[in-house]
Amino acid sequence: MTGTQGLRERKKAETRLAVYRAAMRLTVEVGYENVTVEAIAEAANISRRTFFNYFSDKADALMYGEEERHRSLIAAFRERPAEESGWTALHAAAVDLYGRFEEPDREWIARTLLARRHPALLARQLANLMHLEQQLAALIAERDADTGVRPRVIAAAMLASVRAATNLWLDDDQSRLLPEILHEALSAVASPF
Repeated sequence: MTGTQGLRERKKAETRLAVYRAAMRLTVEVGYENVTVEAIAEAANISRRTFFNYFSDKADALMYGEEERHRSLIAAFRERPAEESGWTALHAAAVDLYGRFEEPDREWIARTLLARRHPALLARQLANLMHLEQQLAALIAERDADTGVRPRVIAAAMLASVRAATNLWLDDDQSRLLPEILHEALSAVASPF
C-alpha cells in the first residue's frame, strides 16, 4: 500500500510540474492575458477538470514554482544548526538556496518579471510571501524561544532583503551573482542603521 501511495503522490507531483511548466511556456510565448486554463490543460495533456484538481486558476499554476522555492527555503532553514540564531540561520539558508543555481534560474526570472507586470500575479506573489513570512516567523520563534514581535520582524526583514537584492540584480547588476548581492543586502539589515 505504501508503494502505491508513493507512486500516486509521485504522479501527482509530475502532473503538477507539467501543468506549471505548460503555464510558464504558454505565458512567455503568448502573454499572460492570452493564456487560458484550457490551453494550459491541453499543453499539459490533461483535462480542464483535472487542471482544477491541482490549481485554482492560471495565476495559481504560474506561482507554483515560487511556492516550491519557499518550501526549499523552509527546509534549508530547518537544516541549519540549532545553536544558530533565527537571523543567522535564515541568512545562511537564503544565501544557500539562491547559491544552489550555478546559472540563473530562467523560470524564476520569467516568473518574477511576469509578476511585476500583472496585478493578478503580483497579488498572488504577495499572498505567498505573507504566508511564508508567517511560517518563517513561527520557526524563528521556536528556535529563539521568542513569542514577541521579533520573529515576525526578522522574517519580514529577510524577505524585504531578498526582494531588494532580486530587484537590484534583475534591474541593474546581473554581472554579479545574486547570492553575493543577497548576502550584502542581508548583512546591511543586520548592521545598525
